[in-house]
Amino acid sequence: MLPAAMTASAPSELDALYAFGVAAGVAALLTPVTMRVARRVGAIDQPRERGLSDRETPLLGGLAIFVAAATSGAIWLPAAEPWIGIALAAALITVVGALDDRFDFPPWLKLIGQIGAAVIAVGVGGVDVKFVTLPFFGVLNLPNDGHALTAIGLVAMMNVVNFSDGVDGLAAGVCAIVAVAFAVIAFSLAEQQHFGGVLAALTAGAAIGFLFHNFPPASSFMGDAGSNLLGLLMGCIAVQGDLKTSAVVTLALPLILLAVPFLDTTFVVLKRLKYRRPVYAADQEHLHHRMARIGFSVRRTVLFFYGWTLMLAGYAVALRFIHYSNGRGHLRAGGTILVVALGLVVVAASVYLVYVLEILKFNRRNRR
Repeated sequence: MLPAAMTASAPSELDALYAFGVAAGVAALLTPVTMRVARRVGAIDQPRERGLSDRETPLLGGLAIFVAAATSGAIWLPAAEPWIGIALAAALITVVGALDDRFDFPPWLKLIGQIGAAVIAVGVGGVDVKFVTLPFFGVLNLPNDGHALTAIGLVAMMNVVNFSDGVDGLAAGVCAIVAVAFAVIAFSLAEQQHFGGVLAALTAGAAIGFLFHNFPPASSFMGDAGSNLLGLLMGCIAVQGDLKTSAVVTLALPLILLAVPFLDTTFVVLKRLKYRRPVYAADQEHLHHRMARIGFSVRRTVLFFYGWTLMLAGYAVALRFIHYSNGRGHLRAGGTILVVALGLVVVAASVYLVYVLEILKFNRRNRR
């Protein structure tokens, strides 16, 4: 079977599977190379009080993720505007992130790089949202504001993943799980969304390939080069594989799939604002830091977040495949009851997980 780039047809599920495998293999093979490069140029993460790593670890793993994604995309994605624009944006943010890993850029300079990458993805790649379909409400058109809102959303996604990359294997594993779910959902939609499905598959593959070297105890960190790149790709996947469709779950699915990193980032940002600290200033208030203080090991913490993300991903996929609506605003009793029941289980489990973390921390304060 010829790759999609060599045919006029839309990418298929088999293209996605091949893209996943090649990206995973390339990332796994190249990560040791990036480790040697990082040591040579001095891009090394040093143990610090706010981190959970207890030894020096080479950065620049994001370079392997980029080459893996770019190689796979060049083979299995059509040589059209979306891929070219996304690849250029990905190259820019990877270079900015790699330089930041080495020279520790100020926040404003990193933000300029993120904005530049987002503008390229939107302006060159056409990664923009002109409308969203809200469950039970219908289509919300964004004819004039779509470009700006999409660019803001991409910058937000880069920062969400960057903020969550605070413990071995967390960002790579969570992004891989979410990307696989996006791929499954995208291929259940119209052919126009299959591009997003292959993009999601190769992103998952690149993340998993890197995870071979990043799972606790990690021998390589992706650094800002990788976390910003994965954030950009996840944002593009959400737009190209889900939001550009009239399916009634389009807005709900990204919010569900990305709930864990969004929850962590929102909590941390609000905490910093509450105590009038700079939003970009690193601290020890992330959920994984809380778990470490409670007594969770790094590996147990990561598996905890994987399980939480898998639960949310399973619900998002179920929302796509359970027939709870006829697509014209009329609900079907059986499907609606099942969706609501599953949703209540997911919400209850998520609230309990957050509650346990908060209560245990509260008790620790009381014991002091």
